Amino acid sequence: MPRDTHGHLTPGRISAQRPVPPTIPRPEYVGKAAPSPSDAGDVYDGETIELIRESGRIASQAIDAVEAAIAPGVTTDELDRIAHEFVVAHGAYPSTLGYRGYPKSVCTSVNEVICHGIPDDTTLVEGDLINIDITAFKNGVHGDLNRTFVVGEAPIETTDLVERTREALRRGIKAVAPGRQVNVIGRAIESYAKRFGYGVVRDYTGHGVGRAFHSGLIIPHYDAPQYDDVMEVGMVFTIEPMLTLGGIEADIWSDDWTVTTRDKSLTAQFEHTLVVTERGADILTLS
Repeated sequence: MPRDTHGHLTPGRISAQRPVPPTIPRPEYVGKAAPSPSDAGDVYDGETIELIRESGRIASQAIDAVEAAIAPGVTTDELDRIAHEFVVAHGAYPSTLGYRGYPKSVCTSVNEVICHGIPDDTTLVEGDLINIDITAFKNGVHGDLNRTFVVGEAPIETTDLVERTREALRRGIKAVAPGRQVNVIGRAIESYAKRFGYGVVRDYTGHGVGRAFHSGLIIPHYDAPQYDDVMEVGMVFTIEPMLTLGGIEADIWSDDWTVTTRDKSLTAQFEHTLVVTERGADILTLS
């Protein structure tokens, strides 16, 4: 049975942290309050880009494994288990585990949760939306992506939101080209989303990724001329638009992670890690 109404999620019970074999290298921030400042930059050589692609492929295949298990009656903690086991079985570390104290290996954001939902004993029901966000760390680099799924059958406004958010990401990627400012990406996304009256979340953005989980580079998903970094060949970053059926104001739960729409409207998100090429963008997070 579907939930009577959306907007009534509450925190569930979080299980114990899952172990990672000691043979798998950890990111430098594990066990620390915050990452060390990174001076790696956002432009990488071809060899490192291929390592990022390997990490990205593992993360993407982990989402494939999670997708196969998404159904009414499944808990978000079970989805975390599947993702965790897949990532470590491929010799990678789940990047979110221990990042600034985050307790799990995946973010599971249900319905009104914009991002950073913590897997727990919450049970999925028919008609829910769930975003699965996974980052894998291997060979000293991260690959980061997410996708949103519909649980069973859902109203057309829900499925349209998901498909149009996927299309918004595609349009953002299409705007990538060397010599352009990164704000063209947000302009392309927002102009598309506005056609349907969707809110475009501003408080959370795309980011540089590679040797650092999050570098200082910001990729806006709305028209933001102040973000004027110029894209260049070899630059690696994420694009991850978050669209809502209502407003863009957000609240954060007491866990200091879970971000929800203030009006409890549904929200969807899609993300890829990509590298700027002479011809546009090459997606590094494909299965």
